[in-house]
Amino acid sequence: MRASAAVATALADDGRTIVRRLASAPPLTLRQTGPYSVHLISTAAGPLGGDRLALDLYVAPRTTLELGSVAATLVLPGDGESELLVTARVGAGATLRFAPEPTVLAAGCAHRLLVRLALEADANVFWREEIVFGRHGERPGRCHARFDATRDGLPLLRQEFTVGDPALDASPAVYGTARCVGTTFLTTCAKEPALGDGVAVLPLAGSGTLVSALATDAVQLRTRLEWGEHTATTTPQ
Repeated sequence: MRASAAVATALADDGRTIVRRLASAPPLTLRQTGPYSVHLISTAAGPLGGDRLALDLYVAPRTTLELGSVAATLVLPGDGESELLVTARVGAGATLRFAPEPTVLAAGCAHRLLVRLALEADANVFWREEIVFGRHGERPGRCHARFDATRDGLPLLRQEFTVGDPALDASPAVYGTARCVGTTFLTTCAKEPALGDGVAVLPLAGSGTLVSALATDAVQLRTRLEWGEHTATTTPQ
């Protein structure tokens, strides 16, 4: 299956954000749930092996977009590797909050998760990703995730990791006994690094902060990420 979906905002004459474009194709179905909030809802199983899915976000200058999902995404095995490409452009002075529910890697799946995030001057972004290593009692499928963020065309963060490679998963230096991994990218700049139980807050060389966490389950992962996010945004600038 090949499917794409898109969201675009615009600035109304009175200064309000309006959602000027909302395009969907199952399983990527979008619904507007507030003045500037949109949620992904599941209208078909997927992604399945062989699927190619694309989500395009455009946040116009001085507007706001919040994107979430109503449930976790279950990646299933099939014929070949599946792919989800998320492309986001955030205009000057605009704000994007991207915080869907976790992605669960079912046993036997092979998936690629690609994010390309382009920020203009003074853009504000909160971008959270959570990955769960399989359903209860099963080993995870394979996932290669890559995140590329730029500001005004210059690199801000480039990161990639793989889940489901036995050589990596078994190493205590990579995931250890964890069953979930998560990251949050924020344009807020933490003053200094911070460590908590299973979570790290790392200021970036450019303007931004990366929160990374490992956990035994999705609830613990969310708690640890939220601790890191709070730490990053409340540290004196």
